[in-house]
Amino acid sequence: MKKNIGNKFAFYPTPVIVAGAFVEGKPDFTLVAHIGIVSHDAAMISLNRSHYINGGIKERKALSVNVVDESWLSKAALAGSVSGRNADKSSLFEYSLGETGVPLIKEAKLAMECAVLDVYEIGGFENFVVKVVNTFAEESILTDQGDRPDYRKFKPVLFEMPGYTFLKTGETLGECKTFLKK
Repeated sequence: MKKNIGNKFAFYPTPVIVAGAFVEGKPDFTLVAHIGIVSHDAAMISLNRSHYINGGIKERKALSVNVVDESWLSKAALAGSVSGRNADKSSLFEYSLGETGVPLIKEAKLAMECAVLDVYEIGGFENFVVKVVNTFAEESILTDQGDRPDYRKFKPVLFEMPGYTFLKTGETLGECKTFLKK
């Protein structure tokens, strides 16, 4: 028998990312765990309206999405623990500039530069609907064909609510089609 546990949001865990954008001429970074897939080439990045980085994202209509793995989780967590309004986070990460001019974190084995398609507010959050413009991945995390990330090699950190905990990516169970035979 199932128990009604109320209106708990049960879509977690989600991958942890660090968003990067320029604000007032400097790169700024913040940890983000409220993300979602909108279509095959678009995502939604949800940030509390009070985040300092939001102004830069709206001004330039672009941001980077840097997928966090365990190797740089402590620095990523630091990016989310202090506001760019109160601390200069421009030197927290080494970065390169993407083709759209967004800061891409060098430590991120997987990073995407995104163009903002739309912004809408709900419940105190600004939700950035973004289109992936370019995806950059270290060759060590790609499939043998070299055309996409292999999540058996690359293990992004996941975020779980309401416990505010980080989880490791689990093991592969098999391809979707293999389960049709059972």
